[in-house]
Amino acid sequence: MSDSAGGRAGLRRYPKLPVWVVEDHQEVLPFIYRAIGSKHLPASNISFLHFDSHPDLLIPVNMPADTVFDKETLFGELSIENWIMPAVYAGHFSHVVWFHPTWAQQIREGKHHFLVGKDTSTTTIRVTSTDHYFLSDGLYVPEDQLENQKPLQLDVIMVKPYKLCNNQEENDAVSSAKKPKLALEDSENTASTNCDSSSEGLEKDTATQRSDQTCLEPSCSCSSENQECQTATSTGEILEILKKGKAFVLDIDLDFFSVKNPFKEMFTQEEYKILQELYKFKKPGTNLTEEDLVDIVDTRIHQLEDLEATFADLCDGDDEETVQRWASNPGMESLVPLVQSLKKRMEVPDYEMVHQAGLTCDYSELPHHISTEQEIEYLIQSVHYLLKNLPNPTLVTIARSSLDDYCPSDQVDTIQEKVLNMLRALYGNLDLQVYAAESSPS
Repeated sequence: MSDSAGGRAGLRRYPKLPVWVVEDHQEVLPFIYRAIGSKHLPASNISFLHFDSHPDLLIPVNMPADTVFDKETLFGELSIENWIMPAVYAGHFSHVVWFHPTWAQQIREGKHHFLVGKDTSTTTIRVTSTDHYFLSDGLYVPEDQLENQKPLQLDVIMVKPYKLCNNQEENDAVSSAKKPKLALEDSENTASTNCDSSSEGLEKDTATQRSDQTCLEPSCSCSSENQECQTATSTGEILEILKKGKAFVLDIDLDFFSVKNPFKEMFTQEEYKILQELYKFKKPGTNLTEEDLVDIVDTRIHQLEDLEATFADLCDGDDEETVQRWASNPGMESLVPLVQSLKKRMEVPDYEMVHQAGLTCDYSELPHHISTEQEIEYLIQSVHYLLKNLPNPTLVTIARSSLDDYCPSDQVDTIQEKVLNMLRALYGNLDLQVYAAESSPS
């Protein structure tokens, strides 16, 4: 394997690969900034490889763009869903690759090229991307409305778990098949190779792997005689991404391997359905003009502002008169049964939390897929083979995401240990720094 990106010309090199483990995902950013300050990472043109069930690519809606130049203030403004884009606007990340599991579909697959800059009308950070992910949060503005523009290439790539394939019909349910194969979804630049289908564990798989290519476009055919798995493979495109940058950060959220939508447990099925109706974002059609897009965003912003004002008012008092007043607004009729149901179940409903839950109900639900032990193992192996064919990262950041219940608390320690073992198999001794809560292993 090639030298660490941190060892490239002009950059300092860590003696051992640093691995920072935190609880909430935005807590990794200070460690990345520390590496920039110590000259282990460059100040610009960093590639960011992000394994997660969530993109985390939103933006603090009302944060002044210039906040990114005061890092201590910035760190206090960020939360789990919006910590990457400020680093793009600050000029540090130029290329983000979001590797997502099959159950996470928030952003369209493929390449996205757009600008991140300061909105001249609001002084906040905004983007020129027209993907539903950004439109639904009201983050799009036309290019001529952005200053201090930073170009971003975002690649969205699906990682499939090792599937079992045999001479029967291929079954998508990982637990039902007998032999693993790596399938990282991509449609370009593929070449066929054999991959060893031993299922005896990561270390043996590593030793017996016949090819240093990562399996991309799935194309499996196994004979009953040798049960060898043919896969179409290439890491060329990802390698090209990393060659363009001076260094890259490997970032892993443990909920990539198993994830919950915690709001589904906070609310009844009927309450959750009402939230989906109240906060729904209707996907716009195609061939829209710039003016159409601006209108869509303006309408969405007003919708979200009205909902925020509604639940802020209910925090001050949720008497029947207040509820009826807000419910009289167009599209807000279902507020009455929602509040009635919440008050029936709890003495004092947390309306701020209700609003936060509603903000996750736009054009799609939050990912929810509690993986089996076997699914977790196959995803670990998929990530292992992908990373095996790439240069070493400068540093690794890991988020547990368990205290807010995105990564199931009864699985997070096991997943963390599997991920660390995978990293040791790839990179040798690690400089492991755990900055997680008391529940974290020492």
